[in-house]
Amino acid sequence: MNDITIYHNPACGTSRNMLALIRNTGDEPTVIEYLKTPPDRATLKQLIAAMGMPVREVMRRKGTPYAELGLDDAKWSDDELIGFMLQHPILINRPIVVTPLGTRLCRPSEAVLDILPRPQQGAFSKEDGEAVIDAKGQRVVKP
Repeated sequence: MNDITIYHNPACGTSRNMLALIRNTGDEPTVIEYLKTPPDRATLKQLIAAMGMPVREVMRRKGTPYAELGLDDAKWSDDELIGFMLQHPILINRPIVVTPLGTRLCRPSEAVLDILPRPQQGAFSKEDGEAVIDAKGQRVVKP
């Protein structure tokens, strides 16, 4: 039974790194490419509530129509902002991961480590070479 879901964008390095961290536990998550298959309104609201984050903090600004749509304006309600995210899924920040231990927007990618049910099985470095997990499967502590 698969109990991990990732809302993933394969063009995003953070999302790719985080998917690799999940797989480094031996688990194969359900991968939802949310740009191709966006969540419906009820699912998106449930994800936001489970993360305990304000709607605006779940919105991606860089590389999106956020500024062009004037979404900085305080006039937009949470429900209206969710509507924009449904119309323009690129506005949904990623990656979002759902596990039995919680739901989290995993930026940086190693934020996923706090909600994975199984430990890392070996060393892991991000695409840029930054070590995250050592050979014993433990987090690398940054100075």
